[in-house]
Amino acid sequence: MSELTGLSERQIRYYEERKLIFPERSKGGNRKYSFSDVEALMEIAEKIEDGIQTLEIRREKVKEMKKIEEEKIRKKMIQGQINAQFGLWKK
Repeated sequence: MSELTGLSERQIRYYEERKLIFPERSKGGNRKYSFSDVEALMEIAEKIEDGIQTLEIRREKVKEMKKIEEEKIRKKMIQGQINAQFGLWKK
């Protein structure tokens, strides 16, 4: 991951400690990074280079995650209303 992103292992672990990334873990405890983790690391590095503090990055990430969750809930509610209106029920 370090070679791929240009970040040191220490930086990557620091971002994880600050709860900016959440890589999965293997049964042996090794980190398993996804493509979205790579994108997040690159975005974090850019923001830090621009002078944004990790606390502010985390606040922004929490807002994004909350917005995504609210959108999922809203879609489920709309789908439920449509199903009820037209008598469609998932089994």
